[in-house]
Amino acid sequence: MKLPTVHTGVRDPVCGMTVDPEKTPHRFDFQGVTYFFCCPHCLAKFSANPEAYLHVAASPSPAAHAESKPPAPLGAAYQGTYTCPMHPEVQQLGPGSCPLCGMALEPMDVTAEEPENPELADFKRRFWVALIFSLPLFALAMGPSHWGWHLPFAPGALNWLQALLATPVVLGAGWPLLQRGWQSLLVRSLNMFTLIGMGVVAAFAFSLAATVLPGFFPQALRLPDGSLPVYFEAAAGIVTLVLLGQVLELTARGRTSQAIRSLLNLAPPTAQRLKENGTLEEIPLGDVRVGDRLQVRPGDRIPVDGVVLAGESEVDESMMTGESMPQAKKAGDLVFAGTVNGHGALQIRAEKVGSDTLLAHIVQLVAQAQRSRAPVQKLADQVAAVFVPAVVAVALVTFLVWAWVGPEPRLTHALVNAVAVLIIACPCALGLATPMSVMVALGRGAQAGVLFRNAEAIELLAKVDTLVVDKTGTLTEGKPTLQALQLTPGVSEDHALQLAASAEQASEHPLAKALVAEAQRRGLGLLPGEAFHAHPGQGIKALVGGQKVLVGSAAFLERRGIPLSAAAKSGSASVFLAADGVFLASFTYADPIKPLARNAIAELQAEGIEVVMASGDRREIAEQVARELGISQVLAGVSPQGKVELVEKLKSEGRIVAMAGDGINDAPSLAAAHVGIAMGTGTDVAMEAAPVTLVKGDLTAILRARQLATKTMGNIKQNLFWAFAYNTLGVPIAAGALYPFFGLLLSPVVAAAAMSFSSLTVVANALRLQAVRL
Repeated sequence: MKLPTVHTGVRDPVCGMTVDPEKTPHRFDFQGVTYFFCCPHCLAKFSANPEAYLHVAASPSPAAHAESKPPAPLGAAYQGTYTCPMHPEVQQLGPGSCPLCGMALEPMDVTAEEPENPELADFKRRFWVALIFSLPLFALAMGPSHWGWHLPFAPGALNWLQALLATPVVLGAGWPLLQRGWQSLLVRSLNMFTLIGMGVVAAFAFSLAATVLPGFFPQALRLPDGSLPVYFEAAAGIVTLVLLGQVLELTARGRTSQAIRSLLNLAPPTAQRLKENGTLEEIPLGDVRVGDRLQVRPGDRIPVDGVVLAGESEVDESMMTGESMPQAKKAGDLVFAGTVNGHGALQIRAEKVGSDTLLAHIVQLVAQAQRSRAPVQKLADQVAAVFVPAVVAVALVTFLVWAWVGPEPRLTHALVNAVAVLIIACPCALGLATPMSVMVALGRGAQAGVLFRNAEAIELLAKVDTLVVDKTGTLTEGKPTLQALQLTPGVSEDHALQLAASAEQASEHPLAKALVAEAQRRGLGLLPGEAFHAHPGQGIKALVGGQKVLVGSAAFLERRGIPLSAAAKSGSASVFLAADGVFLASFTYADPIKPLARNAIAELQAEGIEVVMASGDRREIAEQVARELGISQVLAGVSPQGKVELVEKLKSEGRIVAMAGDGINDAPSLAAAHVGIAMGTGTDVAMEAAPVTLVKGDLTAILRARQLATKTMGNIKQNLFWAFAYNTLGVPIAAGALYPFFGLLLSPVVAAAAMSFSSLTVVANALRLQAVRL
């Protein structure tokens, strides 16, 4: 039966913020009703104690603020959707373990406050219990043989005492490990816990049988003095060290979301709203609505995305764009939630709030990308699929070989070495090698203003050897200004400008915005435009005041039967205007080159990346920009389809192609390239089409993205090398491969320590990416 959904006045029952149920992914079903939330943090609070919020918000449209409700219990576990870092397809409500690999599941959504990890708390408690019992157990087991202790116990009594100490460790503290091993057998997905369970059970069961029924064992299993060996300390030591490894690994894995958590904490909890009478009121962030006028004091964090209405200041956007220098802001400029205001006071109008802000978009994009898989992971997956059965086979062969040709007592050596083989093998190191590096890199990239839509984009960007760049908005500021108008006799400047701006007012193209801005600066009212239709890379047509208006390139007008004089086409104008089939005017623009573009192009070329400029502008304009930037390959007058064909041609030559652009006309070529890079100052269409988005829309951000991708792939390769090398060397050593040469055998306890260390090493190495300088 499908649960009913509440749509009446849909508000977040925690903070009271209005939520669009069609857009928010944060929802929770309770007592037959679906509740919606603005962010994972509110969802976590509600799911931990729904009654506390529903008791206060008893009306059908809960509107009470978070401050007026009883807080959720401290330390409550996040009850949203959890997933496995190695198997993202595994998802469930609430914490647990993965049925495929046995690993502890992680929350899919990152909350501003780090939630209590019940798995980590449980393993910590179990580790200390195991350690308390294991220390005296090791003293009893190793004291007489290693340190010459004389204990006042008969051999049989000593074994019983060891059994009493080992049982709480193996069957108590280590029970979750055995459960996961058994679960892997039930679902036929053998994993690390299968091997641990087999090794622990074999050592413990043999020792318990030797203690309880010593008379049933043959002479071949006995030591030279006739006694039976027991391995209680090995079974307990394995459990204790695996628990320690799990504690350290879970702690380290929790740090992979630190970068995203730091971004979530950028938004202030309250905002200063200007009332109609000019006074200020402090309100919760969740109460801010689009259109509200807000005051931002010097040093305060900006609460929402908005446009500056009054005041001048410099805003530190480094935490979101990676740009180290503060950005000057004045009336008309955009500001973003979470950035820090400088020395001046600003009055802003809220444009985007809640989950619509750039900050929320960044967090959501990174959270989704962290669950994607890089192509390089396929090799590890293929190995892992056969790894555990292969290890079990090696352990069986090890037992048979030692039982047949090993030194006395042969069966005892066979058992110990087979257990060591089972314990030392670590498929988790293989499985974690890629996803841990990807998760950390995505968070680090978000801090530097580099957003990857998936893990594949990281891998491909590291291999790119050719970069195709659009001119407008990528190499130039993308904010052209109207410089001059050339008019047909009898046509006034204001009439031509008003007609063109009215037709272009629905367009996102930078040249269209320049026309509209100039018309507004002159105080020209825009006329209603109808039947607007854009021809990307060519021009637009619309109905304005009953006239059929065309605005676009010379070729765009001429293809529609509107002749242009040679004089009109020979000038520097790039946009032409016609109405009802008659040419009226042409427009000339200026678009300055971005200050850092020259250095960025030079650095990209120094790294062996060939830069190709493709522009829809006239050849003279495009070639002038290319000369200033040192770009040798230039294609001018290229349509959107022409850019796609260029990308496909370069790909057919065997090149790994990245395409950087920011406009609607770039979207097809962004999608066609191996890696599409959308400049964050551009349009939503371009950003949706690209696997990589640069929040700060300049070429230096491409350098940062490339640097991060290269270091990430290097980190992944280090992890994979370690995982493969560890298992390739560790398994034969545990099987006794060094015994004929050096008399060296590996204790199962040492094997357990090595196994735990291998997974921890992979996670720790991935965390080094947090320190990458971008």
